[in-house]
Amino acid sequence: MLEALWSDFSSMIAQEDWEMPAFIKELGKENQPETDALGLDVVLRTLFPKSHRHHCSTAPRKEMVIKDTFNGTVTFLPLEENDEGKYQVKKCNIYQIRLTHAKDDEWSVSVLTSSPENWVADGIVYPKTTWLGSELLSKLAKWSTEKKQSEFKSTLSLISVAKYSRVYQELKEKYKEMVKVWPEVTDPEKFVYEDVAIATYLLILWEEERAEKGFSKKQSFVDLGCGNGLLVHILSNEGYPGRGIDVRRRKIWDMYGPQTHLEECAIRPDDSYLFSNVDWLIGNHSDELTPWIPVIAARSSYSCCYFVLPCCFFDFHGKYNRRQSQKTQYREYLDFVTQVGLECGFTVEEDCLRIPSTKRVCLIGKSRTYPPMQEDRINKQRTQYINNRQSCTEVTSDKTVRSNQCDNHHVVNCVIDQAAVLERAANETKTDGGRVWLSGFQPREKVEQVRNCAALPRDFVDVVVLTVASLLLNATQEKPWDHTLDVRLNTWNKGESLSLREVAEHLDKETLKRLKNEYGGLQTLLRNNHQVFEVLNGRVHIRDWREEKPSKRTKSEVKRRFSAEAFKTRLCWFFIHHPDGCSLTSESCPYAHGTEELRQSQIMKKKKHRQ
Repeated sequence: MLEALWSDFSSMIAQEDWEMPAFIKELGKENQPETDALGLDVVLRTLFPKSHRHHCSTAPRKEMVIKDTFNGTVTFLPLEENDEGKYQVKKCNIYQIRLTHAKDDEWSVSVLTSSPENWVADGIVYPKTTWLGSELLSKLAKWSTEKKQSEFKSTLSLISVAKYSRVYQELKEKYKEMVKVWPEVTDPEKFVYEDVAIATYLLILWEEERAEKGFSKKQSFVDLGCGNGLLVHILSNEGYPGRGIDVRRRKIWDMYGPQTHLEECAIRPDDSYLFSNVDWLIGNHSDELTPWIPVIAARSSYSCCYFVLPCCFFDFHGKYNRRQSQKTQYREYLDFVTQVGLECGFTVEEDCLRIPSTKRVCLIGKSRTYPPMQEDRINKQRTQYINNRQSCTEVTSDKTVRSNQCDNHHVVNCVIDQAAVLERAANETKTDGGRVWLSGFQPREKVEQVRNCAALPRDFVDVVVLTVASLLLNATQEKPWDHTLDVRLNTWNKGESLSLREVAEHLDKETLKRLKNEYGGLQTLLRNNHQVFEVLNGRVHIRDWREEKPSKRTKSEVKRRFSAEAFKTRLCWFFIHHPDGCSLTSESCPYAHGTEELRQSQIMKKKKHRQ
């Protein structure tokens, strides 16, 4: 096909039977003298457009790409299918990226396109030519000078991108109504389409596994830590037998119907939680279960596989403790979970998913590195590895974790008493369900505790806010707390900045004790009160709304957002408590200057409407 396309295109250039851009006529003219052939690299590629709410057509597009290394050009020729089912070069939307040497070590990059009358922007594959100049060129320049190499593989490297694109569009259309009825407090669009993307990936992965192994029966699965259960619901609806297990039941579970099997149960790493008849174990943001999933899969059966999408960083017995500062924390944790799979005897593969998340690298174990008759030997290796990790980390009484500088990839080389390890493994705790693999494991609590200061009593928070604000305002010698407003001199008291430590020293012991039980403590409380305080680099400031940077949104967008959501729905703290009042006028302040200005929030209106 490619040879025929190139032959037809070469004939078109030679005959010049259509109006073509000047840069097309120059292809290959200035090649190296010693090169007999054109010296061009010609590639046929398929483009899979992302779906767009305003465009129905997401059919794959084809184009021929011509790379001329000697002249520093890459030319993109769109293709169209004729009535006979053959592809030919279109006469519009042709463009070229050109790299030119200016002088010394200076280079320039440019984009050349078809004439305006021969350029049709479709908003899917071909943007407006203004975008090519204003956006693409700057990105090309940035990418060309970047030396940073990606820590991860390219997106969807283990499956067919063509199949993925097709199936994703089908599932997205099929389950889009879930966004409208989502009962959880989480963002429906993010969670629905993310789970649709993960389900799509698994469906393609499993389809290709069946083709590879010659199986016809669809794989069974268990999703450990299934959360909202949507992934289980989609996979079950697509004909894959399975269930989800989570420590907490979610509201949305009741919406799925009896065909979606979800269980409220705390999974523990012991012999009572093995899945001998299951093909795949899934860990989608499975938190404390993440490193255990390869172990559970390995001990469930020789044929059991696993898929994990790590998010929060957990070790076998608690929070993961960093050991290699030369890596990012995310990369180091992925390497740790990979190592767990390797120690369990899996061939571990890594891939990047196409999901709206910063944590999108998945790890897959679908084959073993050892024959079935070596299961006992490998199981002892797993046990020793798990116990060695516990031995290499000391957990102190105040629940802080300290590393003994063990290498994350070679913890078996830590200097420990191997006899003690084996003795510990032999004397592991017994439960009604069976042998516990590691003492000290704590599953998530059934009732999720809110410890971000949001659940603290309002009167307690108000007292702390007033105390800290008074402290900052009185810290300045230029203007005490009881100074009256002097508009003419514009002497609105901004106060001084103090470190978090200095602020804490002025709070009573009971207040500090109460804040210590919250994640982030004093700093979180102050940041939650964004209207009053600004916390930067460990220092606390009174927020001066006159100095707030304008939003990147347009003025009309900001006005529309305020009027629809939060404008004047809360009282202005400065109007009530600051000795100089608010630094903004009533018209420009987003908060109400008195109860007469208060509006009911749109969120409350929606809640009342639902009731």
